[in-house]
Amino acid sequence: MYYPIPRSLEEMAALSHYPVSEELVAAAIAGMITICRAQGHTLADVQAWVLDDDDLLDAKTRQWLSDVVEAAWSSVG
Repeated sequence: MYYPIPRSLEEMAALSHYPVSEELVAAAIAGMITICRAQGHTLADVQAWVLDDDDLLDAKTRQWLSDVVEAAWSSVG
């Protein structure tokens, strides 16, 4: 299924109505990058947020996600 890249927090929240898939996760990451850039945030800012300790993801998964965000950062226009 095709998911448009979210351009706002409302569009990002609307993704929660779809079943989780690789395509949905890719769209969410691309949307997060697009929104963060529009707000003037840097890759370092986003990676810091991803790497912040929380109860949702373990450290290994947070590091993996940070690496994914870094790889996607240059690909998302």
